[in-house]
Amino acid sequence: MSEVHANGLRFHVQRLSPPADRPVLRTPVVFLHGLVLDNLSSFYYTLAAPVARAGAEVVLYDQRGHGRTERPRSGYDPDTAVADLAALLDACAVPTPVHLVGNSFGGLIALRAARSKPDLVASLVLIEGQCLDVPAGAEPYAGGWVEEMANTLNLAALGLAAHPGPERLPVGPARKTARLRAGADALLNGTTLIEDVTLPPAPSEAELAEVACPVLALYGELSELAPPARRLAELLPHCTLTVLPGVAHTVLREATAPVLAALLDWLPRHEPVTVRPGAGR
Repeated sequence: MSEVHANGLRFHVQRLSPPADRPVLRTPVVFLHGLVLDNLSSFYYTLAAPVARAGAEVVLYDQRGHGRTERPRSGYDPDTAVADLAALLDACAVPTPVHLVGNSFGGLIALRAARSKPDLVASLVLIEGQCLDVPAGAEPYAGGWVEEMANTLNLAALGLAAHPGPERLPVGPARKTARLRAGADALLNGTTLIEDVTLPPAPSEAELAEVACPVLALYGELSELAPPARRLAELLPHCTLTVLPGVAHTVLREATAPVLAALLDWLPRHEPVTVRPGAGR
């Protein structure tokens, strides 16, 4: 399955099945990637295939506007992303609840889903999830990661607008870079993504305290998100925090092996008692 229509959009979806001779986890694992330059391939080549080989059904998809998914003008806020997720799982007849694995902004979407649709979520795995907006207390981004994200995305948008890519994609190794640049330009300068992801407030401490499912939080020791991650772990009622030494925000790429090991240990220990069949099954 590669194309699915859900919530009024066409999504690029990939599903990986476990080997027939492996014990199968009852609960599917759904991966949520980060913003702008990211897509499902960042999980496909790191965590998704090994998790499927270990015995889980895996679902990956390009979020709206990313990768090969349709790119509408608006709808990039976390609540719409959760609606996209729920509609996609229903369209794909995926049994629920599911384990949600979110990287960076995908972690915020996973957390929002756990709060607004708790019956959909068995557990969360947050990989450098941008979930708690703790002020940094120092320039240039004293306002926390929301302000930092807004500044970073706006600067990137201005740079892409001032120096657009070639009208035709080059051939050879430069083609992938040019395609990523064109996609980023279309997202940042052709949609409401910047406003949609930076204007809604981050979850409050009271809202975090309402998350009932177990959470595994994986953060880099050198990441700017490490200090708020410690506070996040205090506020979430059932959170296990692991800080990976020597890496920053690029945990998924630079610490793939320990992240995978933690995920493979986590999943079988957090199977729900029952799993509901997907729609149409």
